[in-house]
Amino acid sequence: MSTKVYRNDEVKRVVAFIPRGHAHVRLLLELRDQAIILNEATLAAITRAYLSVLLHPLRKAVEMRLVRLPERKALYAEYQLLETERSEDEVLAEAEEIWQRATGSGGTGCPGHG
Repeated sequence: MSTKVYRNDEVKRVVAFIPRGHAHVRLLLELRDQAIILNEATLAAITRAYLSVLLHPLRKAVEMRLVRLPERKALYAEYQLLETERSEDEVLAEAEEIWQRATGSGGTGCPGHG
């Protein structure tokens, strides 16, 4: 799988919207070379993961994987991204390796980003 890293200046715009006749939020990411639309369940998982790392005094990484939920709360999607049991160190090491390959940083930071 190829990995692309988008700098802030390569994101043309972000649009959150609810399509007419639908109930759930979508997010349009318009990038320099493509557009991506994410569904609300994916956005919720990204938000949970982001806030879980951002707001925790020690946590450095969290992983979520796709799970099918035959039983779930009303209005929740059948497929959800849920936290895994993998160790934080294992998740962080894998994510750093992917990031380093994608940026060519060797762990020293993104060029131009420090």
